[in-house]
Formats: sequence, C-alpha cells, structure tokens
Amino acid sequence: MTDGHDWDYFTGGTWHSPAEGEMIESFDPTHAKPWARVPVCGASDVARAVASAQAAFADGPFADMRATERGRLLARMATAVRRNADRLAQVECTDAGKSLSGMKEALTGWLTDSFDYYAGLADKIEGAVIPADVPNILNYTRREPFGVVACITAWNSPLLIAFWKMAAAIAAGNTVVLKPSEFASVSTLVLMDVLADADLPAGLINVVTGGADTGAALIKHPDVRLVSFTGGVAGGRAVAKQAAEAISPVILELGGKSPQLVLVDADLELAARGIVGGIFPPAGQSCIAGSRVLVHKRLHDELVERISALTRPARIGDPSDPQTHIGPISNQPHFERVLRAIEQAKRDGASCVMGGKPVNPEGCSGWFIAPTLFTNVTPDMAVAREEVFGPVLAIIAVEDDAEAVHLANASEYGLAAGIWTRDSARAIQIADRIGAGTVYINTYFGSAPQSPVGGFRQSGYGRENGIEGLMAFSQTKSVWLATRPQQPEPFA
Repeated sequence: MTDGHDWDYFTGGTWHSPAEGEMIESFDPTHAKPWARVPVCGASDVARAVASAQAAFADGPFADMRATERGRLLARMATAVRRNADRLAQVECTDAGKSLSGMKEALTGWLTDSFDYYAGLADKIEGAVIPADVPNILNYTRREPFGVVACITAWNSPLLIAFWKMAAAIAAGNTVVLKPSEFASVSTLVLMDVLADADLPAGLINVVTGGADTGAALIKHPDVRLVSFTGGVAGGRAVAKQAAEAISPVILELGGKSPQLVLVDADLELAARGIVGGIFPPAGQSCIAGSRVLVHKRLHDELVERISALTRPARIGDPSDPQTHIGPISNQPHFERVLRAIEQAKRDGASCVMGGKPVNPEGCSGWFIAPTLFTNVTPDMAVAREEVFGPVLAIIAVEDDAEAVHLANASEYGLAAGIWTRDSARAIQIADRIGAGTVYINTYFGSAPQSPVGGFRQSGYGRENGIEGLMAFSQTKSVWLATRPQQPEPFA
C-alpha cells in the first residue's frame, strides 16, 4: 500500500469511504506540497466507528478477554510497530515534519515501550477491601473500564500521543476511537495498516479523520464514555464543553509556557545545553518546550552568549536528512501564527538577538523558521505570556529566587518547569513551590512510560502515563455484600 495516496477511515477492522465523499489534502511541511488525502468523516461515519467500538466492548473476543490476554495483545502491538518502524517513521517525517532518525529510534525503543509497560500492568489492576463501619458487610471495590473512549491527538506528535493514550486505555479494558488532527492524520491511518499484523479484535481501535465537526460528533456521541484530548487551550475548552453535554469525563493535556529557572549558582554550560535542547530541536513544537528563561541578572549576558553559541551551528532543513538538527513547522496556518508572534514581540520592544525570520534551507520549499532568541523581555509582553509553540525563546532577567518563582507561577499555564542550580536542597525547595505538572532539575525534556504527565491550571487536568495514566481510563465500583443477610422490615 502506498502511503501517499487517498485514504479511507478505519473501523470494525476494515476500511470505509466517507459517506459524503469529502477529502482533506495533507501537506508535506518540508516542501509545502500536498502528498496524501484523508477523509472528512461526518456524523454517520463517526456513528459507525463508535458502534464498532461499542460492539467490541460489549460482545465478541475482546469483551471476553482476560486482563493477561489484554497484556499479550499490547505486546503484539509493540512487536508490529517495531517491525514497521521504518515505514511509520517515514510517514511521520513526511506528514508532520518529525526527524526521521529520531522517529526510527523512538519507534524501536522508548516510544514503543509504552505498549510493553501497559502490557505488564494490564493484569495488575486491583481493588480494595473497605472497612466500612457497618456490621456484617463485606465492602470491596473494583476498577472497571468506561467502555468506548475517544482519543483526540495533536498534529505535533501524532504517533507518540496516540500510543500514550490507547495503550493505557486498552490495558484498562476499553475500546478506542482515535481522531487525529486534520493537519497530520496519515501516520495514524498507516498505524492501523501496520497493526493488522497484531491480530486485533475487530472494533478494538477505530480511526476517524476530519476537523472540528468530526471531533464534536465523536465527543457528543452518547456511547462515548470518556474523552482524552491533547491540544491547545481553546480546543480543550471546546472539548470540555461538548463532553459536559454528554456528562462524559475528560482528560486534557493542553498547552504550556514552561519556565526555565537559572539560579545564581547554576552550571551555565549545563543550563544552556538544557535550555537549547528543551525548545529548538523540535522547532518549539512541544507542549513542554521551555520557552521562557528566568535567569539571575548576574548571569544573564553570559547565558545569552552560551545559548547563542550552542544554537548557531544548528542545521535547519529536511527532517529526513540525518544531518538536520531542526525541521519545519508542521503546517502553514501555524507557521504564519508563529511569525505573527515574533513580529508582535518586536513591536512590544523585545530585542531579537538571533533568528526572528523564516529561512529557506537548500532543497526545501516548506515552512521553516530560524531559532529565535529574545532579550529585554518584560513579564507583561505577549512573548512572555502566550504559548508560541515555535522556536522562540524569551529571556527575562530576575533579581533573586523569589522573583523567579513568582514569575514562574504568574502564568495561566502549568505544564512543566526547569530548575538549574548546583544546590540540590535549594532545588527541591523551589520545586515544591512551582505550580507545574512536571518539574525538571538540572535536566530537561525527559519522559518515560512509567512517569505521569499532565498540567496544572490552564494546562489541563488528568494524567497520562504511569499507573495514574492507567487509572484515569478506569472507574471505581463499590460492592456491598451482606455476610449475614437480614433486611429489616421497611415500615415496621
């Protein structure tokens, strides 16, 4: 099957053409050219996918599958992905601008480990016996799946986000309807082709594609009992509002404006490497990108010079080239949005000491922006407050730790933060005061299937990954058993 062609959507173990026949062009961001088309799924297409997922949950092989068997199924999925890592990596590179070599490494290692991790956890979901203060009663709890869950992913890392969501969802016993971003859907569809090797029960995983209307039809469907969404704050608000109409719980992993606190005793070379690596390699297109630096004023100038020196050799270009360090912005609307944010920062009075403009790498005609560094940034500027989601770093000088902590928390976001200091005790004390779901100390940009991910404040709620991520896809049932059955007469 050629990946750059017209795709159908996937449900019930087979491919289906969209009822209305409408298609969306998917663009290769490296060359700014369409390379494939994906369907716009209407309400009837979504209903078919949800019905398939509901049937798989309520009846059939998956409904009867024991937890240990779910674990084996997830292990087969991991094997299928690893066997097809080259194909999946190429599609993710072409469709979303991800590094080809980086994706190959991830798909044969740490990213696919999500399946193995949850394969091992699937048969370790336990309840508890409750010492209820009632005589002659055995009260116990059990964890049960929701049923059909909607997993809505973002365009910056379609496969990563899909793996994180569906591995935990399936381990907990749910069936899944995946809805990727309309800007980067092809890799998710190719994934379903790849997973044919894993012998999945029909209807276990279904994929619908399209824009906001497709997502709304999925979220509002009465048989969808949980929604897991990754995307921007505006999208998260819309999802939460739509899910509320159906009384469906929601897991939201949204945006960030993650601070990097460089304290007066920091190892500046270590900090500079962590700051550069924490934003520029993915062209800033990561929810946890450390996009604002709060540095002690005595270190400001030296840190700026170190960041600049580390970034100057970066090679911008085709992400399929192993010599490339920074690839393109994933889609044209976002490319234009990042450029507007850069121009706004200049108008606000920030000093652009590096980058700040689009670039045209040799052999490419797509959407590239040079790594951009702003100084003379004040906390009230848009570049210090709003998520740019591009290769744009804002540096703010601070007087002391107290001001750094205050500014770190003076944000509507709270996804991640970094602390750079040689004093471990000091770092722990400051980490306790930072309002963020993940705090890195003398490192940045790490993740693991075992460690929960999620945000504070406008960065979302609920958690993915780790045992908490598994529990988020299950609900608690309390069971009361009378050990000496006797029921008093109601109206004696």
